Amino acid sequence: MIEDFIQLKKEANERMDKTIQHLKDEFKKLRTGRAHVGMVEDIRFDFYGTLTPIRQAASINTPDPHTIVVDAWDKSILKAIEKGVSESGLGFQAANDGKVIRVSIPPLTEETKRDFVKKAKEIAEEIKVTIRNERRDINNHVKKLSKDGHIGEDDERRELDDIQKVTDNHIKTIDDVVLKKEKEIMEV
Repeated sequence: MIEDFIQLKKEANERMDKTIQHLKDEFKKLRTGRAHVGMVEDIRFDFYGTLTPIRQAASINTPDPHTIVVDAWDKSILKAIEKGVSESGLGFQAANDGKVIRVSIPPLTEETKRDFVKKAKEIAEEIKVTIRNERRDINNHVKKLSKDGHIGEDDERRELDDIQKVTDNHIKTIDDVVLKKEKEIMEV
């Protein structure tokens, strides 16, 4: 029975870790006023009738803090990528010189920075809800084992406490990631 608990906690911990990684991936897409590849790599464009993320059709780099360069492997799709960037709704200016696409990242206003911080906190809160749902699921499993007589009340309390500690650690990690992102957004 103890092996079941260990496996159960391990799986819950892994799911919580994946949830935090998802938060970090989402934060890559949030503008900070400083160019980075994550801002455009998931923008989709019409690639011969299929919506395709830019990262699957081009190399992307940042030669300076305000420019992203998209170098399509097939130069015939540059116009489609340019259109995808322009229609992304992210407010980027895309310039196609026939060889590469240069995406200009305009500086953020104070109001825009506050909006991005607010958005970051909203995303983080959604992630915290997911973590808490993981905790609820594993707690329900532990309580069911106790109710069915497979474990005692002391074991149940100990396991619920352990699960809470794991949850608290993940929530703290989320808070730390949000704080870091907030500083990143506001400093530019």
